Amino acid sequence: MADELVRVMNDDEARVNVTYQGQNGELRDPVYFQSSDADVKGWVTEAIRNGGVPGIRADGAADFHDYVIDRFGPTEVRPHNLIQVRPKTAFGMGGACICARCGNSH
Repeated sequence: MADELVRVMNDDEARVNVTYQGQNGELRDPVYFQSSDADVKGWVTEAIRNGGVPGIRADGAADFHDYVIDRFGPTEVRPHNLIQVRPKTAFGMGGACICARCGNSH
């Protein structure tokens, strides 16, 4: 059995889940549930740029300016607050289309 510390979250804290370029992960530490959207986007940007979000590859050019912040209270299944950071479009893929000339998405 692994020796892991399980941190009990306070009622005013939340986990932060991020969807970015088709990848999904969570910030390692909880944040204050009522943090401003700008603060949450700033923390997520820094974490993604530095490779600090398990499940999401580091991207030094990450920019969450146009992302949406959703907030959810606890449920029976998830007994803690949740902040979700997601693109305006589904699955983090943006509105990209495949270029017929070069085959890349733009």
